[in-house]
Amino acid sequence: MRLYAYVVTHDTGFAPNPFHGYCTLATCKPGIRERAEVGDWVLGVGSTQNTQAGKLIYAMRVEQSMTFDDYWTDRRFQLKKPSPNGDEESRCGDNIYHRHPDSGEWVQAPGYHSLANGCPNPRLVDIDTKSPRVLISEHFVYYGKSATNIPSHIMFYDEKDRFTGFRNYRCNFPPALERYIVEWLQDLTQSPGRYDTPTHWNSTNNRSC
Repeated sequence: MRLYAYVVTHDTGFAPNPFHGYCTLATCKPGIRERAEVGDWVLGVGSTQNTQAGKLIYAMRVEQSMTFDDYWTDRRFQLKKPSPNGDEESRCGDNIYHRHPDSGEWVQAPGYHSLANGCPNPRLVDIDTKSPRVLISEHFVYYGKSATNIPSHIMFYDEKDRFTGFRNYRCNFPPALERYIVEWLQDLTQSPGRYDTPTHWNSTNNRSC
């Protein structure tokens, strides 16, 4: 079991996507999506710029992973395909990639990672497809704009090793700190599910993650 943590700067409901009974990480963070295995934990913590530092946005225990192509066709995740003209939950769908059956090139559906006119965004296609793999969980908590406080014994475990401020992501926690975090997450996820809406819904800056 490994623990992956990162700062969520754009909490739009896109990455992660906590809707329709599953928390999925299908875009952004290619390093985590490439390395995380079933049984690992992924957690997103709040950022200073969003006044959510020291808070937990979401946590998921990875229960399954699949390729973009399998995610695109799996009947369980058809509602996670974005509907640009739908409500906010529909617009933030993360099921946006599959390979063209003839050329084998990546097809990006119109959504949060496409250009404003709905055309594919080549830069984000390159980033997302570095690891064409989706992490999936029904064992998750998502707090969004009601991000919950990280306990002080975790947050301030070591003055020289704060549980905050890391770049990209972190997975090299001291064993004792990792144990404290997992115990806390196991307690939280005894009542799994989504507890609130994303922090940045109704924001004009909703095309990043």
